[in-house]
Amino acid sequence: MTDDLQTYPGTQNHNEDLDSLKFKTEILELILDNIYNGIMITDPEGYVTHFNTPYGQYLGVDPKQQIGKHCTRVIENTRMHIVAKTGKAEINQSHSIKGQNMVVQRIPIKKDGKVIAVFGQVMFKDIRDVGKLARKLSLLESKVELYERELISLRSTRYTMDSIAGKSKTISSLKKEAIKAAATNLPVLITGESGTGKELFAQAIHNASPRRLNPFVRINCAAIPRELMESELFGYERGAFTGATYKGKPGKFELANRGTLFLDEIGDLPLEMQPKLLRVLEEKEVERVGGTSLIRVDFRVIAASNQNLEAMMMDGRFRKDLFYRLNVMFLNIKPLRERPEDIMPLCEHTLEQLARDYSIPSIRIDQETEAILSSYHWHGNCRELCNVLERTVSSLEGDVIRPEDLPVQIRSTKKKSIFSSRISLKDVQRMAEKEAIISVLASTKNNKAAAARLLGIHRTLLYKKLKKHCIDLKPVLQHSRSIDTLLT
Repeated sequence: MTDDLQTYPGTQNHNEDLDSLKFKTEILELILDNIYNGIMITDPEGYVTHFNTPYGQYLGVDPKQQIGKHCTRVIENTRMHIVAKTGKAEINQSHSIKGQNMVVQRIPIKKDGKVIAVFGQVMFKDIRDVGKLARKLSLLESKVELYERELISLRSTRYTMDSIAGKSKTISSLKKEAIKAAATNLPVLITGESGTGKELFAQAIHNASPRRLNPFVRINCAAIPRELMESELFGYERGAFTGATYKGKPGKFELANRGTLFLDEIGDLPLEMQPKLLRVLEEKEVERVGGTSLIRVDFRVIAASNQNLEAMMMDGRFRKDLFYRLNVMFLNIKPLRERPEDIMPLCEHTLEQLARDYSIPSIRIDQETEAILSSYHWHGNCRELCNVLERTVSSLEGDVIRPEDLPVQIRSTKKKSIFSSRISLKDVQRMAEKEAIISVLASTKNNKAAAARLLGIHRTLLYKKLKKHCIDLKPVLQHSRSIDTLLT
C-alpha cells in the first residue's frame, strides 16, 4: 500500500511542486542577501517577512531574529506600516537611524489593487554618499564637456560666433540673425561678394546649433564637374558606372546626416540638378545613383552665393521653387568697403590668429598704416585683407607693421583713386583679382594647390580664373609688377 502511494502520479507531481517552490524561495533569499544595500519587506500589517544579511550587519542585529516582529520594533522612525496603509510610495526619502541620516525607498507591492507587502531599501547608508555621488557626476560632466570640445575641434568646422570680427551695426545685426538661425533647423541663404565671409557665418551657425557635435559637410557647387555632381550629392552603389568603387560611396547628404550641409556657390548648381536638390530638401530622402531604395537623412542646409539669384530666376537660370525653399532665413553680408569700421577689428583678429598659428609675439599696426588699410577699397573683401596681412607678417622684421611693410598696391591707394574715375568698378575688380592671383602664384612659386588655399578657393576655380584673365604661368616667377602697371 505504501509503495502504491509513493508511485501515485499525483503525489509525485506534488513533491515536484514543493521542490520547485523551495528552490525558488532559496534563490530569492540569496538574491536579497547579495544585494549590497539593506532590504526589509513587511506584510500589509507592518510585520517583517524578509530582512537581508547586509542590513543586519550594518545595524548589528541578527537578520533571522527580526522576522515576525513589527517594523517599528526593528527600525526606529520607520514608516513602512504607514506606506502599507496609504499605498503611496516614498522614494529617496531621508531617514535617521542612530543619529545618522540615510536615503531610503519604501515601495508598496500591490495585487489586484490591494497592498500585499511593502518593500524597503536603503539607497545610501550615509547621506554623505549622495555628496560623493554628486561630485562624481560633476567630474563626469566636466569630462563630457571636454570630450565635446575635442569632438568639435575634430570636425571640419573652425569658426564660431567669436570668429566673426567687426563692430559695425551691419555685423552686429548679422550676428544676431545668425544666432536666431542657429536655434532653428530652417534653411539659411547667405549672400555676399566673394571673400565677405559666407562660410565663416555658415560654420558659426552650425557650431552654435544643437547639431554642432555632428558633421559640417561643405560642397562647392562651382568646383565639381557637371557630370559628377549627382554622384557627389547623392552617392552611388557599387558598379553604378565605370570607375565606381567596389563598395559604393555615400553622398554628401548621407555624410551630413544629423549635421549641416553647406552648399557653397549654389548659383552655379546645374539647372538639371536643381529639381533633384529640391526634392531631397522637401522629402529628406536620397536615392544613390544605381540604387533602388530610399535612404532617410536628417540634415540642415545652409546655402551661399555671390551671385544675384533673383536676377538668375528672371533669366530662367535658377528655379523659383528652389530659391524660395532655400531663402527661409536670409543673411546678406555687405562688402568690406561699405563697412570700413570693421577693417581694423578684422586686422586685429587676424593678427592674433597668425601669432597663435606661427607661435610668434603679438604684432601691432602703427597709425599711418591703419589709415592706409582703412582707406583701401578691398575689392577681395575680408579674404584679400587676410591674405595681405599673412604675406606681410611672413616677411616682417620686428613686431610693428609700417607702411613700407605693406604690398605696393596697398600703399598706392591715392594713385589708384585717380584712375578710378577713368575706369569702371568692374574693371578695377577684375584687375585687382588678376593682381592678387599673380602675386600669390609668385609667392608660392607656381604651386597652384598652395595658391588656391591662400586665395580661399578650390583649385578647379583657380584654373578657371587663370584662363579668364589669360595669366601665363611661365613669367609669374619673375613677377614684380604692381597694380599701377596694370592700370596703365
